[in-house]
Amino acid sequence: MKRILMINTGGTFSSRPGPSGLAPELTGGEIAAQLGGGIASVKLEVEDYCSLDSANIRPEDWSRLALRIGEIIAAYDGVVIIHGTDTMAYTASMLSFMLQNPPIPIVLTGSQLPLGAPMSDAADNCLCAIEMASSGYSGVFVAFNRKIMLGCRTSKVRTVSFNAFESINYPNVGEFNAFGLQLNLRRDNPSPLFRVQEAYSDRIAVLKLFPGMDPDIFRFLQEHGYEGVYIEGFGLGGVPFLKGDFTAEIRRASDAGMPILVGSQCRYEGSNLRVYETGQRILECGGIPVHNMTQEAVVTKLMWCLGQTKRREDILRFFQQNLVQEVSFS
Repeated sequence: MKRILMINTGGTFSSRPGPSGLAPELTGGEIAAQLGGGIASVKLEVEDYCSLDSANIRPEDWSRLALRIGEIIAAYDGVVIIHGTDTMAYTASMLSFMLQNPPIPIVLTGSQLPLGAPMSDAADNCLCAIEMASSGYSGVFVAFNRKIMLGCRTSKVRTVSFNAFESINYPNVGEFNAFGLQLNLRRDNPSPLFRVQEAYSDRIAVLKLFPGMDPDIFRFLQEHGYEGVYIEGFGLGGVPFLKGDFTAEIRRASDAGMPILVGSQCRYEGSNLRVYETGQRILECGGIPVHNMTQEAVVTKLMWCLGQTKRREDILRFFQQNLVQEVSFS
């Protein structure tokens, strides 16, 4: 019988209605009790990490979760993390980088309705996560709406639908149907080099461009100690280079040692800075392309990289590598 640890962090899944709206209250033990016979096929143990609306999850929580998983990973066949949906994709992406070569499945899940609410998706999502955590396929995953997605490719794309999450620019790695869990994964031999690299820097900024945006914001960010910037440009990754010239500020910041990442505001199909003049100018000025990564993966990879090194050249090399299947290079 597989031994699975379920870590409860709160979110809608464990919420109850109160005078100020839904708030997470259920303990891991109460969640396990409500799942009942659905977990009879595994030895499920529970641990309460916190009880938070995931809007309140912070980078230090990612670091502590990674360290905790590192402490217990040898004792379990899989880990399930109950998490609020609002920032679950960020947590899944960051754990993908912090947990280097995990030997077991680590599966995040949550729900759009609280456990116990009429028509709730909570129990089904959790049972799917437990099944994936029992699969023996190592890595960090998200289980939601009977889909299994890589943690570093997942984004929340809908606010109220049960089909709230999608795998962006990458196929789902599994799904549940009438024959059970169907996986499209290769079972690699686990690397003996598992380690936790929990260091990070949260001194980054994300700039979503709009027509007329003032590029002077770069100077503000540098003066206030920010260490990296991700620009969500237009279309394939374009930025203004005539009036309100962003490329000049990208060059100035890059020359000063600040990594400036550039991608697209479009969620699907990714960016390509080699097609248009604006993109070529970005590259010439030192902008670092992020290709088809999710915003969550770009943010967490940049934070994680800055925890390992402050040198722009090293950050560039990290973003030229596909570390955990977070990016495809066209």
